[in-house]
Amino acid sequence: MTPLRSALLGLALLLGLALPAFAVLPDERLADPALEARARTLGQELRCLVCQNQSIDDSSSELARDLRVLVRERLVAGDGDAEVLEYLRSRYGDFVLLRPPLTPATYLLWFGPALLLAGGALALGLKLRRRPRDAAPAPLTEEESRRLAHALEETPAR
Repeated sequence: MTPLRSALLGLALLLGLALPAFAVLPDERLADPALEARARTLGQELRCLVCQNQSIDDSSSELARDLRVLVRERLVAGDGDAEVLEYLRSRYGDFVLLRPPLTPATYLLWFGPALLLAGGALALGLKLRRRPRDAAPAPLTEEESRRLAHALEETPAR
């Protein structure tokens, strides 16, 4: 095996290990593939309340496991996706959603980054506008021209 192939194989192995490991356990999975796919999709939209930066589908915490089981129970009972999300939202608040709804309470969350970017661009634009421009120098007056010519005549040649 060439060194390049070995390096590429090692890189592929490292990248494969770096992918997120799903925490859904085999005993949680539903027999119906369609319902399981819906449960996995919903699991990616719900935040683990312990880990906070992971979905319940990616988290291995006990609470995330309980939420995954609850989602599957609601789906088996016949709830739609929106009903499952609303049920969990009513119990845990908007924080359980990885993409919170657009409400006055979340305006800063949704629009804050764009406002910061626009503010930075405005500040940069004002700073550049106030900077002195490189203008052509004013032409020499007659007096300045004579003094310059006189100074050049007195300077010894090298």
